Amino acid sequence: MNDVPGRSPTLDDVAAHAGVSTATVSRFVNNPSVVAPATADRIRTAIAATGYIPNLLAGGLASSKSKMVAVLIPYLTDSIFNDTIQSMVEELSGASTTVMLGLTGVSARRTEDLIRAALSRRVDAIIFTGPVTPEVEAMVRRSPALFIEVWDLPKEPIGLAVGFSHEAAGRDVARFLMSRGYRRPHLVTASGTRAQMRRDGFLAEWPAAEGIALTESSVEVPSRFGHARRIFAEIRRLRDMPDVVVCGSDYLAQGIIVEAMAAGLRVPEDIAVVGFGNSSIAGEMRPTITSVEVDGARIAREAIAAIRKHGNGEPLRERWIDVGFRLIARESA
Repeated sequence: MNDVPGRSPTLDDVAAHAGVSTATVSRFVNNPSVVAPATADRIRTAIAATGYIPNLLAGGLASSKSKMVAVLIPYLTDSIFNDTIQSMVEELSGASTTVMLGLTGVSARRTEDLIRAALSRRVDAIIFTGPVTPEVEAMVRRSPALFIEVWDLPKEPIGLAVGFSHEAAGRDVARFLMSRGYRRPHLVTASGTRAQMRRDGFLAEWPAAEGIALTESSVEVPSRFGHARRIFAEIRRLRDMPDVVVCGSDYLAQGIIVEAMAAGLRVPEDIAVVGFGNSSIAGEMRPTITSVEVDGARIAREAIAAIRKHGNGEPLRERWIDVGFRLIARESA
């Protein structure tokens, strides 16, 4: 690691750590595929160890504003982030800011590579939706770029967090279903951290009803329409059919509704369904889907306001901005 206060690690530091020439490191930075795999691994390890971030701005003007913001999300297909991202891109583009959109997937390595690429272009800010690894934190803390975590409220954000409590959202869904008289919920939870937090909130709020335990299924992220057939088959094999299925996304909820109706079941009379995200499909299909709405447009506005303050050298007064959520009751539950 770079232990000299105020000194940024250099290409020479990486070369010395990796035991290669600076020219080899430079070739790797510009095009990793031209370097032998074993050498590339040594250089990659050296970059992580030293904290080196290449400067890819034309002319190496590290002090100039790039007028560029990186927006990093896991995926676009069936994504609950789409409305938020669209609002951000439109606002930022309108302010003559270039948006660098990156898809991290669920790979920590890919996430770190994309953040390193964004920092090497000296972006003014990074808007991020994924989990923060120690490597990501180390890179970001060494950079002057504003780091904004959206769709979550971590206990210790690196820069600014704009989001809501997923645990509270899970609790709210549980209270709503109890108030509607449902007693045998089936939870369908994606493998992501935030989905697990909503599940934990639901379980913390849900009492054992008449000795009947709730049932569960899991899906990979992102939860989507195509998962519904397998999940519904699992539900049909249960000893006691649930009276409501709680899904991690509206797309999955839509799929469950389609499968239930194809099997001759009525929604919500025979089985109810709850989604998450309040996507456009939630209010457009029949039956309409009960869902949890998050104000993505406000998340975008708060993030952009923070970027502008940061660019003007103004201190951020808050580290957490809670935009809340709203449960919208519709026909499916």
